[in-house]
Amino acid sequence: MLVSTSYLSIKEDLEEKLKILDKTSTNYIHVDVMDGLFVPNKTLEFNKLYPMLNNLNKPLDVHLMVYDAFKYIDNYSKLNPLFITVHYEIEKNVNDVINYIKRKNIKVGLSIKPSTSVNRIIPYLEKVDLVLVMSVEPGMGGQAFIDFSTDKINELKRLRDTNNYNYLIEVDGGINSDTINKALNADIVVSGSFITNSDNYEEQINKLLH
Repeated sequence: MLVSTSYLSIKEDLEEKLKILDKTSTNYIHVDVMDGLFVPNKTLEFNKLYPMLNNLNKPLDVHLMVYDAFKYIDNYSKLNPLFITVHYEIEKNVNDVINYIKRKNIKVGLSIKPSTSVNRIIPYLEKVDLVLVMSVEPGMGGQAFIDFSTDKINELKRLRDTNNYNYLIEVDGGINSDTINKALNADIVVSGSFITNSDNYEEQINKLLH
């Protein structure tokens, strides 16, 4: 299992703490992007984040919680992330968005909110590199893991095994050293406040992996 660490809960000294996080054993840095419309909260403007994120060594795992997907894809592709993930629920032609990310030679992820069933995204599973299961309502750190998310993770694994799909399964929300046992069939877990609200990031990451 791999760990993608979200910095969403870091409220002060973000640049300095990102440098600390970059030196840990986390596999990815999870970049949560919110427009204040798709979700109530809004993240820092790209031009403020760019200099902080552009100098990191860890691969970036970008999660767009936005309606205007194309504009944000254009911006965040400048960081050369490993993944850009968009939401199924963005009210755009999902195929067009998937293809747009692929044309930038970036791996594409598709995310679903807790209220969206796996069945809704079956038509896209052969096209994506990652499926992100939201195990909390998107837009805010520090929420509790929603238990039925485990069923979605298991269903995605079953579909992958049955159809020889190649996507990774990622789960985001409420992940800590206890709830990680509810996500054992995931390939990547996103953890934020459990890691970044601590004085020792590395110690918390190790708790997830052991």
